Amino acid sequence: MSDEELISVDYEVFGRVQGVFFRKYTQAEGKKLGLVGWVQNTGAGTVQGQLQGPRGKVKEMQEWLKSTGSPKSNITKVEFKKEKTVDSLEHSMFNIVK
Repeated sequence: MSDEELISVDYEVFGRVQGVFFRKYTQAEGKKLGLVGWVQNTGAGTVQGQLQGPRGKVKEMQEWLKSTGSPKSNITKVEFKKEKTVDSLEHSMFNIVK
């Protein structure tokens, strides 16, 4: 990993994001960018999770969550909360939480 500042941010994605492999694609994109964290479906029909890694890569992932998602998803809105810098990563990989 680079000397770039590490950040952590929580997210929630709204729209048609369940039953369209959104979690699987999110996990794959996160791994591709070298991020760690998690993703899960919520009872409210949204997808939520946490991203951690170098600031630039987290920002790339945030854009992906806002504009791309899985091929059959329809993202209406994304909320990012609790952005903070971290001294070290709190996760070892990018997990799908059931």
